[in-house]
Amino acid sequence: MKWDILGHDKAVNHLKRHIENHSLRHAYLFTGAKGVGKRTLAIRFAQALNCQAPLHPGEPCLQCRTCQQIAREQYPDLTVVESEEKSSVLHVDQVRELSHILALAPYQSQYRVAVLCNFEKANQSAANALLKTLEEPPPKAILIVTAPSSDHLLPTVVSRCELLRLRQVPVLDIEDYLKTSWQVEPKQAALLAQLSSGCPGQAITLLQNPQILAQRTTWLDEHLRLLAGTRVYRFEFVDKNYKKDKNYLIEMIQVWLSFWRDVFLAAGESSAPLVNQDKEEEIRQLAARYKTDVSHQVVSSLIRSLELLDRNINLRLMLGNLMLDLP
Repeated sequence: MKWDILGHDKAVNHLKRHIENHSLRHAYLFTGAKGVGKRTLAIRFAQALNCQAPLHPGEPCLQCRTCQQIAREQYPDLTVVESEEKSSVLHVDQVRELSHILALAPYQSQYRVAVLCNFEKANQSAANALLKTLEEPPPKAILIVTAPSSDHLLPTVVSRCELLRLRQVPVLDIEDYLKTSWQVEPKQAALLAQLSSGCPGQAITLLQNPQILAQRTTWLDEHLRLLAGTRVYRFEFVDKNYKKDKNYLIEMIQVWLSFWRDVFLAAGESSAPLVNQDKEEEIRQLAARYKTDVSHQVVSSLIRSLELLDRNINLRLMLGNLMLDLP
């Protein structure tokens, strides 16, 4: 794997050529789904720019003191900017402070590198502050912005960055990576790879946080009970859950949607692999019972519920309608 990164050889080659040809841009924008590897690529790029003992131009050793410090995000010429843990917004003061840092000469390396993570969370003032820096880029500074899509950012910010779109990695590649690099047993590796939706970081997060998988199993088991339960049982579930945090409900319904997507595919006798492989028996039973028309209706209902959750709607009413839509 180039730069020890899974699945993004094209992007790595592009950045390496910029280093080799001394044609670096002052700003880059990495886009892609959560967990696809945007932050990892940014850190590797910083290592490639400042490695003390590169194997050859654009190829960091990943072993020297500088590479190790950058990997830990503890290097004096690396600044990572992201929204604070208790806030979903990246504020203007954070970008202004970064601008002051970038105006200084590098402390001990060739370039100061700034990584602005999830910049779609920046408020309008923060985005405008970054734009000023991009319009008058400081010398010896490289900015790397990450976001799910360029559509989430100001067009004027996007236009001043070199755009690299990171695509999802083939699921089989992630499965092999988990088995060889993380020594995950084959059945578990296959499940994690499918649940990752082509994003290696998501697979690693699931591997390192078993409580997330446990919560997913709880949601799926509860959903199966709802399908078998009476209307009274379903509305008792609504009463217990409508006051839950909205993000909790979104994650729960996304898990159910993934499950019913599998049911729909199985009902249509698709050759596509199931995502929820640990629930294959239940998926096959529901597919045989409800066929494609009913499973498609449930998928549509779950998608509609997620869309409603993005608005200021009555959560009890939304969950109640969803319970009525379940077969």
